[in-house]
Amino acid sequence: MVREQILGRGIDEPRLLEAFLSVPRHAFVDEALSSRAYGDTALPIGAGQTLSQPYIVARMVQLGAPQPGQRVLEIGTGSGYQAAILARLGAEVFTVERHASLGRRAGENWARAMVPGITQKIADGTLGWARHAPFDVILVSAAAPAVPMPLLRQLSAAGRMIVPVGSAVRQVLKRLTRTTDGAQVEDFDSCSFVRLIGRAGFDA
Repeated sequence: MVREQILGRGIDEPRLLEAFLSVPRHAFVDEALSSRAYGDTALPIGAGQTLSQPYIVARMVQLGAPQPGQRVLEIGTGSGYQAAILARLGAEVFTVERHASLGRRAGENWARAMVPGITQKIADGTLGWARHAPFDVILVSAAAPAVPMPLLRQLSAAGRMIVPVGSAVRQVLKRLTRTTDGAQVEDFDSCSFVRLIGRAGFDA
């Protein structure tokens, strides 16, 4: 998986590759899907949500570029896989999920994969987690119709937010870097995520 889907597509940061090698992806999917855990595809995880394909997870983390000790907010915990990668990179990870069933399962998955120290809550992720702001990096693992402004306001100076923005069908992966008067916006990959539901996202 790492050699073909991540390194083979140009993501070659040693720290990031090591994090992917150290987190067992099969621990974050249902046992019935374990034979497909390392394939180049998204996988269902329940509640109408999916675990993104390995390359997309790696690409988002690469663009966010979290450093050891930095505070990272993840919107959309899902199975907990991306949060585990972030934790392995040495980030202080906070993650928000709107489905309680997925939040519970993510906790079980972290325990099974022996990834400690992740802080999570069940809430409307589009509003972020102001109590722990500002964040150096925010990764939004669901498609937004526009940049969620509550999240942008929770970025630190020069902080980075990675978010897929577009329609419910197709989006562009954007990186917003906080500036003194707003944000610098860069467009990257075309992608397709499940919808970001909440007050600053799509309606349920």
